[in-house]
Parts: sequence; structure tokens; C-alpha cells
Amino acid sequence: MIRLYKFIWWSFISLICVVPLVISGAALYLSHNLPSIESIRHIELQIPLRVYSADNKLIAEFGEMRRSPIAYKEIPPNFVNALLAAEDDNFKSHYGIDLKSLLRAILELATTGHKQSGGSTITMQVARNYFLSSEQTYIRKAREILLALKLEQELTKEEILELYLNKIFLGYRSYGIEAASQVYYGKSVKDLSLAQMATLAGLPKAPSANNPIINPKRSLERRNWILSRMYNLRMINKADYEKAKAEPETAKRHDAIPELAAPYIAEIIRSEMVEKYGDAAYTDGYQVTATISSPLQEAANQALRKGLLEYDKRHGYRGAEQPSIAIESWSNILKEQKSIGYLEPAIVTAIDEQNITVLTQQNQQEIVAWATMKWARSYLSNNSMGPLPKTPKDIVKVGDLIRVQRDQQGTLYFSQLPKAESALVSLNSQTGAVEALVGGFSFDQSNYNRVTQAKRQPGSSFKPFIYSAALDAGFTAASKINDAPIVVEDGSNKKKWKPKNDGNKFLGPISLREGLYRSRNLVTIRLLQSVGIDNTLDYIEKFGFAKESLPPSLSLALGSADVSPMQIARAWTVFASGGYKIYPYVIDEIKDRNDKVIFTATPPAIPEINQTITEVSEHKAVLMPMEKDDQPKTIPNIAESVIDKRTAYIMNSILQDVIKRGTGTRALALKRTDLAGKTGTTNDTKDAWFAGYNGDYTTVVWVGFDKPDTLGRREYGGTLALPIWIDYMQVALKDKPNKTMPKPAGIVQLKIDADTGRLASDNSQRTYTELFKKEDAIKGDDSSGLPMSSDDVAPMELF
Repeated sequence: MIRLYKFIWWSFISLICVVPLVISGAALYLSHNLPSIESIRHIELQIPLRVYSADNKLIAEFGEMRRSPIAYKEIPPNFVNALLAAEDDNFKSHYGIDLKSLLRAILELATTGHKQSGGSTITMQVARNYFLSSEQTYIRKAREILLALKLEQELTKEEILELYLNKIFLGYRSYGIEAASQVYYGKSVKDLSLAQMATLAGLPKAPSANNPIINPKRSLERRNWILSRMYNLRMINKADYEKAKAEPETAKRHDAIPELAAPYIAEIIRSEMVEKYGDAAYTDGYQVTATISSPLQEAANQALRKGLLEYDKRHGYRGAEQPSIAIESWSNILKEQKSIGYLEPAIVTAIDEQNITVLTQQNQQEIVAWATMKWARSYLSNNSMGPLPKTPKDIVKVGDLIRVQRDQQGTLYFSQLPKAESALVSLNSQTGAVEALVGGFSFDQSNYNRVTQAKRQPGSSFKPFIYSAALDAGFTAASKINDAPIVVEDGSNKKKWKPKNDGNKFLGPISLREGLYRSRNLVTIRLLQSVGIDNTLDYIEKFGFAKESLPPSLSLALGSADVSPMQIARAWTVFASGGYKIYPYVIDEIKDRNDKVIFTATPPAIPEINQTITEVSEHKAVLMPMEKDDQPKTIPNIAESVIDKRTAYIMNSILQDVIKRGTGTRALALKRTDLAGKTGTTNDTKDAWFAGYNGDYTTVVWVGFDKPDTLGRREYGGTLALPIWIDYMQVALKDKPNKTMPKPAGIVQLKIDADTGRLASDNSQRTYTELFKKEDAIKGDDSSGLPMSSDDVAPMELF
């Protein structure tokens, strides 16, 4: 018996010693490779890429997770109390684990086989969310407990709560309470009511089941339970409790809706950021400020859409998007549609002599007046239409899916989605910053960016580069060139090319200035012949074009190169800036997640006229140039002068004449004296252009079909692209004074005989004042110092 007692005694002693040893050994084993708590202080949460306009309006957000980290000191105490009441009311007193809750959870699991109540503290959830997986194993749970204890030893309660509240998933891609507050209520957590805070505090346990939008009844029950817990725990008084409990639930989904519609800009920036930072661009919390401002971008959006819709109306109605839909399918069909470029889908439900009634996506029956439909002659081709409709029944039928446009008063107008497309880009004339950019009628309809991706023939908007080359080759604005027919023989296959002017009319000998502002094709071809194709290609390359992309033939004079609107805009800034090379860029500034500026655009500075640059250094090409075929490794800090300043000044004067008395006279409606530009129309009117500028903005507009096709008779750059340009520039230049190009040294003015192109004499009948480079003004074929004509420079063989 004594021996038995001894055995029991020593067994008890051994058990007492072994159990702690086993527990210690297990703890030592499980704690092996536990992460350093110090690392959690420096952990970086995934934050999406956000793009803002220059005036701080949200343009876009990219990334799978919506998160807006918030510091603990900014979190309202009532929210902290609501969370603790819901999740862990002993948080402030325990050391990482709540033994009572943990034992209760273990007992429930052992007796029922199911986990019924949570045993995890907030600290344990932080350990799991940041460092461990969510797998349901005993080993993982044990490691979670050990790590929670470690967290409590090395972090303050406030630090633990801040980590938790910025990490938890709360539904609809929102991670953290600030993002969730924006998603459910459209405002910061700091601005929520007590009831709204309680609703959010009820989400961590079951973001889907307790979602106030998906399951409002259950969410309300949990909210009120949390409020009662707060009251019972003396976190709030009875008056606050009763008021919050009586408050109706107002949660609704607030997605990150852009404050400014600039999707083509957003996509350019997204692409640039991924190229620069890789996939981290989507998760590291970068904040990008674009160069565009909301007033100019909105003006560009509206001008382009207005221009396309007006063109579309001029060519007739192509019919319903879906005709004669059965009544039982109306609601479902409308749900599948989306608004495109301000045009809403609607289904015709009734027709009378004066109006049609339509069902909108808001499930409302609304009236579309006959007066807004009278334009809708049936489309036959881009050059012909059917007869004028007499009643709405001539245009639509009940069940037709159509498009309507809504004005600011809510009135509906009959419309249709245009098939023609357009692009508009506006650059700062002095820096190259993109001030506005629209790559098409609607990004939702097509994300193809026609500003940067479309390569089209620029037509006559390319001619100024030929004329500039001629001026730098010794021609003057007064030089006489023969506007007469020529025949060019192709040496390879003996085919003959007979270029024509618009209207097939010829003016005979005219000045270089008149040849450009009247856009005479034959004059441009003769200039190119005289300067030489190779010399001209070398010259035009200075404007930023890739020489190999330009056709080495006389067709270059008519704008036969394939170029993008961005390339044309960039090249035109050489004229607008007084002869300097400009690099377009769209990113002005980048900040990291801590609001530290890590990038600022530094465009080359344009020196003042006659300023002597004593030091020119180079810096890294941090402008993110958008034309990849001309992306230098370094960019000078002082802009490079690529054409003679005097040539730029004379070209500016001639291009101003395009607006004063040439093909761009519609722009006189802006009532400004500092505008210069050029229309462009290609063969069969497949492309319509207008490129124009003043000292502030260089803006290019293109209109055409993605699959090249004629835009129709009587459609030109001046009727299609120019009105869009005018509507945009009217807003862009509002309240801005005229910005006249300063005259460089070495420019003289002389009175010229309009008939001879030489210095006017007392017998001259028709005279005008012309600009010359000083050295050209003293040249001549005798000692008289008369300005020379084109024949004096390089006599041309006239075919």
C-alpha cells in the first residue's frame, strides 16, 4: 500500500512537472518563426492608385481594394466604443486573449462539434489578419494566441486598434472603416452619426449577412443590439441611445464615382504608372495629379460630343438600336443598357401626332417632343437622306430601343449614338502640359484613344511644316509661286499623278502667304519640289516626327503621312512657342501613401526672346513623354530651339491670316486677335482636322470614322473639326487677355507690290505690308535691295 501511495505521489509530481514542460516545449515550437512585432509597425497596407485633376477632383481609382488608412486619433471615440461593444468589450483590460470567452468557445466546440460564439479578441484577429492564414486548425489557433500575447507586450492598445480598423474587410471591396464609411454613407467616419457608426461596427463579424444594403433587416437588428450593448456598458446615455435607435437606416452604395469625366487621361496615367512601378502601382497608395483642370476637360467633353451629334443629325437617322421589342422584355432590356456619352437608353411605349412616350431606366414614362425629332430623316448614305418625316410614326415604332438626351431642366431630346468619332487634345503652348484630352465619343463605348493611338492622314493641317521649311530655305512670305496644274510622273511605273486644288480651280502666281491661308495644294507641292524632299524630311523631323514614318514623295505636301492628333499637336507647339521643341506630358505630380511628393514634372523652360542662355544642363526624362517613338533619355532643362524664331513669327502671322481671311474664318466668332490655325481635309473627306493655337493653348481636333470612310459632301475641316475647336477654346480662353507672340530681333516690315511680289514703287496699284527676315529683305537680283521672288531663289520646272 505504501508503495502504491509513493507511485501515486511521484506520478502526481511528475505530471506537475511534465505538463509545464510540455506546454513550454509546445510554445517554444509554435513560436518558432513567429514574425517580428517590429515588422508590423512598418507594414504597408494595399491602397489603390488614385488619379486627380489639377484642381483636386477624382478622375479614377485603380486597384482591387478600396482603402483609406486613418490614424487612431482621427477615429471618433463613439466608433471605438461601438466596435468594442460588438467585438471585444474586455479589450482594454485583457492581455491579448480573453480566457472566459476562449474557454466558452472551446466548450461549445467540444459539446456540439460546431463553433457557436467567437473566442477571438481583437488582438487575436490582428495577429491572424496580418501574419497568419485563416485556415481552421488547432496549430494555427495556438500560434494566433501566442502572437496575440506578443502583440500586447510590444504595442499599445491604440496601435492594435488602429491596425485592426484599417485592415478589416467590410464588404464591397472596402477594407478599413474609412473606406467602408465612404462606400455605405458617402462621407468620412468622422462625420457619421452614432447609429451609422453602430451599423459599421456590426459588419466585421459577417460583412455579407449584416450588410445594411443587402440585408437591411438583419443589419438593423444588429445595429440596435450594439446600441443596447453600448448603453448597458455605460458608453452612451439613454437619450443618445433612444435617438440613435430611432434613426432610420440610410446606407446605400457609394462607389468611387469620378468627379471629373476624363477616362482617356486616366488610362494613359494608369499605363504610365504600371510601366514605372509595375503591379505596385495598384497597391502602394500612389496619388497622381494630372495636368488637366476640370473646367477645360469638361469643355472638351461637351464640345466634342456636341460636334459629333450635330454632324450625325445632318446625315439622318439610322433607326432603332433594337426594333419592336416585346413589352414583357422592356425592363430587362433597359437594365442591360448603359448611358453612353450622356445619351440614355429608352424604349418607345406610345406614339401620337405630337410626341412619343418612352420608358427610361428609372422606370419612368417620359415625353419626347416631336420638335426634337424633326431632324430625323432616314439615313441612306453619308451623302443622302430620305424625305423629311411628317409625324413621329415616320421615325419610330412602339417597342423601339432608342437614345435620348436630357438637358439641365430634365427635358428629353430625341437622339442616336453617332458612328463618326473624334479626338481633341489641348496642350499648354509653353510647357507641353496636357490641358484637356478626349479620345472618342465615349470611353464606355470604346477605350481606343484616338488622340494617341489613331494614325490618320492630316491633310492640309500638315502644310505649315512644308511652308516653314521653305521660309528657312530662303523663300519669303512674299515669294510668288505658280498655282497652276502640274503632272508628276512616277518613275517606277510611269503612272502620272495630277494633283488638284479643292474645287479644281487655279489662281496663277500668288504669294507664299496666300498659298497657305488659301490652302492651295499646287503651291505646296511646288514648294516641296523646290526645297527638296530629303531636305524637307530632315527639317520636319525637328518638329518631333519620326522621319521614317513620313512618305518620301511629293504627296507629303498634301498631308499623306499617317500621324496621331497628339503628334500634330506637339508639332504645332513649335509655332506656338516661338520655335521651341515641346514634350507633351500628363502627370504633374506623384505622391506616395504618406503624401510625400516623389515626382514633379519639370518641363524644359522656354527662354524669353533674345535671352542669352549661358548654361544648359540635362536632366533625366521625367516628363513621361507620351510619344514613345521620340522619348529621349535626357531632356535639356532649357527648351531646344528647333526652327528660326523669325520663321516661327512669320508662320504665326500667316496662320493668323488663315483665321482672318482663309479657311478658318469661323474662328472669328471668338473675337480675338491672337488666334492662328489651319484646317485639314483629306481625299474623299475621310478625315477632317483643325489645328490652332494662341500663346496659352495649342489645340487639335480630328473627326472621322474608325474605319476610314467619307464623311460626306460639304463636310470639311472647317465645318466639322473647327466648330468643336471653337466651342472648346471659347471656354479655355474665357477672361484671358490676348497673348500676342513677341517680335524677335531681325524682323522687318516692307510695303510690297501685290502684283509683282517686289518692293512697292510709286506706281504700284495694289500694295500690302509683309514681314521679312532682315537678311532676306536686302537680297535681290540687282543692287536695289528688293525682296526676291521664288524664281530668284530657285527657279522651278513647271510641269
